[in-house]
Amino acid sequence: MPDDSHYIKEVPARVDYGRIEHVENKLTPKVDQRHAEMYREALRQYPNDAAIDKDSEKRLKRKLDRRILPLLGICYFFYYVDKTTLSYAAIFGIQSDLHLQGTEYSWLSSIFYVGWLFWAIPSNLIMQHCPPAWYLAFNIFMWGVLLMCQAAAQNFAGLTALRILSGAFEAIADPAFMLITSMFYTREEQPTRISVWYAWNGIGVAGGGLIGYGIGHMNGTLASWRYEFLVVGAVCAFWGIVLFLLLPNSPTTFWGFSKQERLLMIARVRRNQTGVEHRRINWGQVKEAYLDYKTWLFTLFGFLGAIPNGGISNFSTLVIKGLGFDTLHTALLGIPQGVLVVIWIGLGAIANQYMPPNSRTLVSALFMLPTIAGALGFLLAPPDAYIGRLICFYLTGSYQASFVISLSLVTSNTGGQSKKMIVSGMVWFGSCIGNIASPFFCKTDQAPSYHLGIGSLLVANFAELALFFVFRYAFKWENRRKEKVRAALRESGVATDSAEVLNATAFQNLTDKENPNFVYVY
Repeated sequence: MPDDSHYIKEVPARVDYGRIEHVENKLTPKVDQRHAEMYREALRQYPNDAAIDKDSEKRLKRKLDRRILPLLGICYFFYYVDKTTLSYAAIFGIQSDLHLQGTEYSWLSSIFYVGWLFWAIPSNLIMQHCPPAWYLAFNIFMWGVLLMCQAAAQNFAGLTALRILSGAFEAIADPAFMLITSMFYTREEQPTRISVWYAWNGIGVAGGGLIGYGIGHMNGTLASWRYEFLVVGAVCAFWGIVLFLLLPNSPTTFWGFSKQERLLMIARVRRNQTGVEHRRINWGQVKEAYLDYKTWLFTLFGFLGAIPNGGISNFSTLVIKGLGFDTLHTALLGIPQGVLVVIWIGLGAIANQYMPPNSRTLVSALFMLPTIAGALGFLLAPPDAYIGRLICFYLTGSYQASFVISLSLVTSNTGGQSKKMIVSGMVWFGSCIGNIASPFFCKTDQAPSYHLGIGSLLVANFAELALFFVFRYAFKWENRRKEKVRAALRESGVATDSAEVLNATAFQNLTDKENPNFVYVY
């Protein structure tokens, strides 16, 4: 029988013109992945999901969780601590030691994201050519080296150059985490797994407080803020080496798993219909990504999510200190802020898991409400209501749960390896712009209330709340279009729900628009 699987790519376009040709019910699955033979073997051994033993799959998931999530989580801990080192350096005297004036501190916060901005897309495309875990590990190692170099900075210009380079090397972190999660977990599992490693963000906030408190008690020959950069940088560089040794590049080469387990890894992600690994850049997919309106919605999402993040991560210590607390207590009060972030993210993951299918956008919208209430309370509370305003400030962290769950919309709703690289990169491209802009809303002369900064957070939160409902409508509309394609295929004699047809598109490296079997989640 001739290989008709290439025809699948042509079906959607032909459906638009009402011209459906006959496609044989039994298609020979076409695998467009590295290690293609192992993918074919997985499809032969597990021709459909019913062939997968549920107990074996549960054991495999637990093993994957033990091997992957701690590595990503601890990395994310250092990733956030790295970003807050400047915030803690501020309360330990970096501004006076380096004679920073006017908006120079804000520029140091923003300039980090300039390097990220210009390197975000190139770095994603480079990662497609490389073993992703090794490329991530190299970049993390370089974070640490550059962070240690910042301890030697003597002026604004030198620190600015180092922070631009640091931003460039950190540009790959979030896209790499999302890629690795999508390689090993099904779309149903991704929100919870992203929540697990992203929750270490909150542990990083709390850990940053503990590290800051400990460094504040150091009586060395250097200024405390220089030790902050040295200690955090050294540990980051060490963790880069750990990731190089332990983090997997592919389901087909994951050491410590039997061949049977690796075949099961491949077979179970068939239901994602997004592909797994492909090292060649498909420029057609790159073009499609930039012409797809959903890419720009995701970019807007990244921008809006970063407006509160950029201000809070770099000015939170100054806001808390401005409420009347001394330097060391300010460092310690960062701990409950981090713990609450973990709690918010955990509650978001639990809510998403137990609500009906396709509730991600609703859960995300729900967790925006405490952030909005906290920002309003902080703005409207009397200036001397220190404890009340501190509690309101802590409430603003609930947006993290919304952001995390929405990241799974990106990983779950984008097919095709090159398109995934671009879309993921554009989310963080938008995030960069938000992070560059947001510190400038926190004007020094408005301390400690930072009315403009909190106001910008409110505007971004309301816009993000509306965007979740735009996502929901858009994905529903796209699914109705996909169903029309499948209905036309069924009329032409193709059993669209058959294992053969699903296998034919699972690993073809098709984009979500090309793949008639793709169903968007929302």
